[in-house]
Amino acid sequence: MSDLIDDPTPGQNAPEFTVSEISGAVKKTIEGAFGRVRVRGEVGRVMLARSGHLYFDVKDDRSVLAAVSWKGQVSRLSIRPEEGMEVIVTGKLTTFGSQSKYQLNVDDVVVAGEGALMAMLEKRKKALAAEGLFAPERKKKLPFLPEVIGVVTSPSGAVIRDILHRLRDRFPRKVLIWPVAVQGESCAPQVAAAIEGFNRLTPGGALPRPDLLIVARGGGSIEDLWGVNEEIVARAAAASEIPLISAVGHETDTTLIDFVSDLRAPTPTAAAEHAVPVRMELLAWTEEQGTRLTRSLEQALTQRGQRLRDMARALPRPDTLLDTPRQRLDNASHKLPSALRHLTQHRRVKLSEASAGLRPRVLTARIAPMRDRLAMAATRLDPSRITDANKRRALDMTNLSARLDRAFRANTKSHNDRLLALERMRQTLGYTETLKRGYAVVRGDGHVVTSQVAAAKAKALEIEFADGRLALDGGASPQPSPQSPTRKAKPKKDAPDQGSLF
Repeated sequence: MSDLIDDPTPGQNAPEFTVSEISGAVKKTIEGAFGRVRVRGEVGRVMLARSGHLYFDVKDDRSVLAAVSWKGQVSRLSIRPEEGMEVIVTGKLTTFGSQSKYQLNVDDVVVAGEGALMAMLEKRKKALAAEGLFAPERKKKLPFLPEVIGVVTSPSGAVIRDILHRLRDRFPRKVLIWPVAVQGESCAPQVAAAIEGFNRLTPGGALPRPDLLIVARGGGSIEDLWGVNEEIVARAAAASEIPLISAVGHETDTTLIDFVSDLRAPTPTAAAEHAVPVRMELLAWTEEQGTRLTRSLEQALTQRGQRLRDMARALPRPDTLLDTPRQRLDNASHKLPSALRHLTQHRRVKLSEASAGLRPRVLTARIAPMRDRLAMAATRLDPSRITDANKRRALDMTNLSARLDRAFRANTKSHNDRLLALERMRQTLGYTETLKRGYAVVRGDGHVVTSQVAAAKAKALEIEFADGRLALDGGASPQPSPQSPTRKAKPKKDAPDQGSLF
């Protein structure tokens, strides 16, 4: 620090430093003395800034150490710090001169022991359960025989070989593999992206959308399986529209994705067994059902035939059914000749009775009255009588037309008189008649003025009298506005009385 020390001012023993010099000296001292360190403690306050930087505290029972991870470092952290976690952080101790504080720039975070991991897992499990992501009614039913199966796992491990081998033995299906990292810091985002990617595929497209998803990996420690315990993976599995089977680890391993998946398989091989049925068992079951169907059909036909034969034995013989109709036919044939003779004789009698009325004298007696009525009708159709009748009708029509004309004139005159009376009443009730009695109408700016206040506000006034209008504008001499006198309607001459039709 000798390079920062200036010569003391005369009369003073202590040297003077600037604030920046002190801050820089402290920064060099702390970074030089500690450098890169590993610190164990409990995570306190955690804050993710809008800029992407992560600020948190690492504390023990006596002290608190401020820690920060810059935006680029946050994406590379294997575990995101959460409040209450017991962690071991690794980073570089430095200072923040703007606030006179020291802090640890963290680039790696690991959980301090399996107990802390299990406590964090329980905390996440309770939070997701409170949101209802573990509810049984959210579980989707697996398809009985999926056409396409999507598998999210590592393409180079033994897990995918076990799944493919088991599917080939039971019922071969199309398999789409989405390769992901099954452990490490990139495991969680890759698994979540794979689940979302399978759900975004278009059904029936060039790359078919799976009917069933399997998320699988082999066994390992809790640290190895921690990638599928991340909240991002659990939420992606819960939001999947495709039914999902989780097959992570061995039967004793329990991960967060097991609770949100639609079915948990103890092993990847068991997941393949749950995905498809056994083809040979299906064939055997189908053959058994066909045999049962054939046997049932033969039995039904035998029963129907036996019942038909039983019913046929209860029916009478055909000859017995025709005996009675045959006897009725014989009786009718025996009675037919006598019935024809009787009917012919009866018709002959009626014909004789009808011909008796057609004798010449009888016809002449019937025709004579008809001839008389015809002569009377001819007399009424005489041309001279028809002409006289027409003349009488024409005279009546002329008289009627004259009466109608008189009635029309009288009615018109009555309506005209009534109209004139209404016009005289209208003029009497109008304001112009009131003006003749000495009144006047005052208008201001084109509107009728009814008060002194309105007259004072008007820019120009106009007074209307019975004989004209007087304009008052800005103190100028009043200009009379003559108004043409109202013409009185000349009474019409009374039309000659035409009489009344009635």
